[in-house]
Amino acid sequence: MRITIINQFYVPDVAPTGQLCGMLAEHWADPAGHDHDVTVVASRGGYSEDARKATDRDSTKSTVRVHRVWTPRLGKANLIKRLTDYAFFYLGTFLKLLFMPRQDVIISLTTPPLIAWAGVLHKLIHRKTKLILWNMDCYPEAPERIGMIKTDGAMSRLVQFFNRGLFKRLDHLISLDQAMQDLLLDRYRPKKHELPATVIPNFEAASFYPLEAQHDEWEGVDRLGLAGKFVVLYMGNMGVGHDFDTALDAAELLLDDEQIHFIFNGGGGRKEEVAKEAVRRNLRNVTVQSYIPKAELPSLMAAGSAALITLRDTMLGVMSPSKLHGNLAMRLPVLYVGPAGSNVDFAIQQHSCGRTIPVGDAKALASTIRELAGDPAKHEQMRIAARRAFDEAYNDRAVMPQFDRVIDQLTASVTE
Repeated sequence: MRITIINQFYVPDVAPTGQLCGMLAEHWADPAGHDHDVTVVASRGGYSEDARKATDRDSTKSTVRVHRVWTPRLGKANLIKRLTDYAFFYLGTFLKLLFMPRQDVIISLTTPPLIAWAGVLHKLIHRKTKLILWNMDCYPEAPERIGMIKTDGAMSRLVQFFNRGLFKRLDHLISLDQAMQDLLLDRYRPKKHELPATVIPNFEAASFYPLEAQHDEWEGVDRLGLAGKFVVLYMGNMGVGHDFDTALDAAELLLDDEQIHFIFNGGGGRKEEVAKEAVRRNLRNVTVQSYIPKAELPSLMAAGSAALITLRDTMLGVMSPSKLHGNLAMRLPVLYVGPAGSNVDFAIQQHSCGRTIPVGDAKALASTIRELAGDPAKHEQMRIAARRAFDEAYNDRAVMPQFDRVIDQLTASVTE
């Protein structure tokens, strides 16, 4: 079977969507497994400068065919640079899909927005091709809700118009949680036919997190004096869709407890804001640092006691935090500050692996942290539940069969 995956990022890029695409592509291309003919169309650009360098020197041996579209790699410093990179990626991807031999299945992600129309172009030429949208973020809803564009303004209505046209041509929709699926189908469900849809959560590679693995001590343990402390760890993008005021307020409430420390590790549009606010408040129990290489993450996470994940109330359904799965793998109870109904809240309710705390309730967050720090038995019980959740529902071995079923159902009637 010929399968193509479209996404701006691809391994060795550190972007979560790039890592996810890499695992799925290798799963389908594995000669010992499905042995499908898999192509990935991605960009030469990267999520960070290190990622861009990594794609340049990538020499990974794989049965996956990777086509990297040339872009000027101007970065995300401003909207013009980002849109310029998008424009080159759109052009290169449309041309690639235009001249590719017929694909049985095309799976498009949502970076950049509406790139799935390249799959529509291919499908117009090869009508037996099946097109799947693997929705990671919702446009124009996400930029609307953070105030980047006007709600139902000219730009929003234009994107909605293209979304309606796209959804008429999709063969299957994959969403990250029920809230996302409900939002998309409520707004863009085709009127003349039913669009099959499946909720499949994101995941991490089980092989990257062996249960009994021993990890080197993270260098920050000595540097920050973390030995014996209860460490609350936030990892990944510090973007506009996330809430940080609640966590910083909780850190301020916990200043007198020298056994509790917060670490914010990652990047994004609000990283500097968080760092400056921690300095302004003189929060000596808060450390803000940049991304570290993926290979070093287990050591950092092994130094953690609980994971912090946040989501603004207005972002429910339009984005899904990707930090959950690795944290569960490393036995970190999840302290989720955000609205009920998200993928993170669902995991907590299903697996008792953490606590959901409303945005703005710093006292509840501080109280929960004190409770876990002061009750080793309860903390250990929650750590065990976190790992059990990963093993049962959030690793590649558990999730890949769900993608297989979607593909099998779609292609059951496709003949060569």
